[in-house]
Amino acid sequence: MSTIKTYFKNNIRQYGMVIALVFIMVLFQILTGGILFKPMNITNLILQNSYVLILAIGMLLPIITGNIDLSVGSVAAFVGAIAAVMMVDNGMPVGLAIVLCLLVGLAVGSFHGLFIAYFRIPPFIVTLAGMLIFRGLTMVILKGQTKAPFEKSFQAIAAGYLPGMDIRVGSLSLLTLLIGVVVSIIFVLFQLNNRKNKKKYGFDVLPLPFELVKNLIVVIGINLLTGSLAAYNGIPLVLVLLTVLVLVYTFITQKTVPGRHIYALGGNEKAAKLSGVKTQRVMFWVYANMGMLAALAGMVVAGRLNAATPKAGTNFELDAIGACFIGGASASGGIGTVVGAIVGGLVMGVLNNGMSIMGVSVDWQQAIKGMVLLAAVSFDVYTKTRATRA
Repeated sequence: MSTIKTYFKNNIRQYGMVIALVFIMVLFQILTGGILFKPMNITNLILQNSYVLILAIGMLLPIITGNIDLSVGSVAAFVGAIAAVMMVDNGMPVGLAIVLCLLVGLAVGSFHGLFIAYFRIPPFIVTLAGMLIFRGLTMVILKGQTKAPFEKSFQAIAAGYLPGMDIRVGSLSLLTLLIGVVVSIIFVLFQLNNRKNKKKYGFDVLPLPFELVKNLIVVIGINLLTGSLAAYNGIPLVLVLLTVLVLVYTFITQKTVPGRHIYALGGNEKAAKLSGVKTQRVMFWVYANMGMLAALAGMVVAGRLNAATPKAGTNFELDAIGACFIGGASASGGIGTVVGAIVGGLVMGVLNNGMSIMGVSVDWQQAIKGMVLLAAVSFDVYTKTRATRA
């Protein structure tokens, strides 16, 4: 029992927000009269919040270092405008335009990283300047107008579905159901292998019955999601993109030396530097990466809207920052996970969607999201203070 207690104590931030997400979903399912969990609405939740989740994955890394990036909304709009000029105005092939847009985002992030890492200008100031610069450049490029439409293949990034979804068993997509089963098997095998490796090297593990119950809950969740998607149009391409990003960035942050260097930098920069971590290089690449993911989010937004607009990306940075903090990232740096950021983004998304279905005004939606963010950060401070006293 002491192992279980220690396990949940060490993971209280992550599991606390997962429980909160489940509670919020059940609450809005009741308040909306069952609309929240309808297959069409589940798909809309994914499509509507994809950009927040992409940005949250990128934003997590600056937050782990103890900083933020205020420019991501403007960079997303800027890249969307460039994509429109390339494809709508000049007819550039979609594949080439996507690669160039990602490179533009990488260049913008590197521009921020240069000033932050090597000129030692505070990230808040640099990214605030970037927010103004790239919002202005977006207006210049678009001349205050909307550019549309994009090609169907570009729109598919944000609004398309995996091929083969039309093969159905009754009203359900067979391929979607099979994907859910395969993902469940891979997840269970991975968890059991992870448990085996922990025991091999003497790390604490949960008792096997509790491990199996935890895995069963996740497997049920996976298959409920894929079953819901199977009842509509199948698996959106943007969900596949998000899954790849989550897996890649979870691996980078948890299993690689550069990833651990980011946590070391956020925990104590001076100690990290004395330990041999090249802190300037780490900070540079954190912001370069953020620029590239902001570009990806910008293309997803442009593809979903089927247009590049001057006001695209407004407040995106606040949604991404809020998602990370709600998902358990520490405001002082050194703590946070990719999965936690995704959970935080889903909390924000479910709140938005549920309140919209209920007809809650935008003013109250903003106020409620602000209170949720404040509560999450307060919980973070409380648990950290309690751990320090213990």
